[in-house]
Amino acid sequence: MDGNLILRYDSETGRMVPRADWMAANLDQWYWDTQTQIAQHNQQVDRINLEILRGRYNQSEGLHVRQRMVGCDLLEDGRTRGYYQNAYDGRDFIALDMDTMTFTAADAAAQITKRKWEEDGTVAEQRKNYLENTCIEWLRKHVSNGRAVLERKERPTVRVSGKEAHGILTLHCRAYGFYPRPITVSWLKDGEVRDQETERGGIVPNSDGTYYTWASIEANPGEKDKYRCRVEHASLPEPQLYVWETESNLVAIVAGAAVAAVLVVAAICGFVMWKQKSGMKKKGYGVASGTDGGSDSSATGITA
Repeated sequence: MDGNLILRYDSETGRMVPRADWMAANLDQWYWDTQTQIAQHNQQVDRINLEILRGRYNQSEGLHVRQRMVGCDLLEDGRTRGYYQNAYDGRDFIALDMDTMTFTAADAAAQITKRKWEEDGTVAEQRKNYLENTCIEWLRKHVSNGRAVLERKERPTVRVSGKEAHGILTLHCRAYGFYPRPITVSWLKDGEVRDQETERGGIVPNSDGTYYTWASIEANPGEKDKYRCRVEHASLPEPQLYVWETESNLVAIVAGAAVAAVLVVAAICGFVMWKQKSGMKKKGYGVASGTDGGSDSSATGITA
């Protein structure tokens, strides 16, 4: 849900289990028993479907995967949409077109399933009813139960680095610890987005529920100052730009700050010493014996 794993079916134990604390706290045992029964049934059906698909593709025994993606979206303007798609061994197989109430087959093997489902006449209607009603109903409940977690926003920590080798400078932009999951990390040259030249990593979950991602680009070392990393995220009021600070620049900045700090300290010490000497040598005054160095106790309202 919203890119977060909130429940999972454990095929070894044969149970549906929560993967989010708010899921476990807000749903009773009936819900988990029902979801477990559905998942157990689907496991048996999928085993049969895998055998059928192996036969259609004339495959021998081995590792094969059938994937099904069923979901619904509740948009900000209140509109809803749903999707039902199947894949086999990492390739599209068949999908429901809710506008035409027909199925789109990816190849000849999927055409067999398409004909069977459309001749049946009830498959598309059942899928549509689930997506438009049952799925949306539970999505609303989950949003209500997990609102505090789902609506939180964590700003990304962004680090830009570079490495030069064989006359090519590779710039890396890494974003850490952000939530929610959607984020856009882009490289710009002279203010223009360079998506085709950018290599990106996936958006990977961290153990604390936040996410991590990266984007890199190759550049001419002499043009490094022309590149900026732009990060867009829901936690940021506007897109942020980040530049690579080379090690030499960082050293110069640190050294400059250290020198400035030394000069400030020296100036303060000199001023204090001058004030002390000028106070002790004013015309007509001397240092009284037994005093505390000229401090004025009357300034604090303390009398002898």
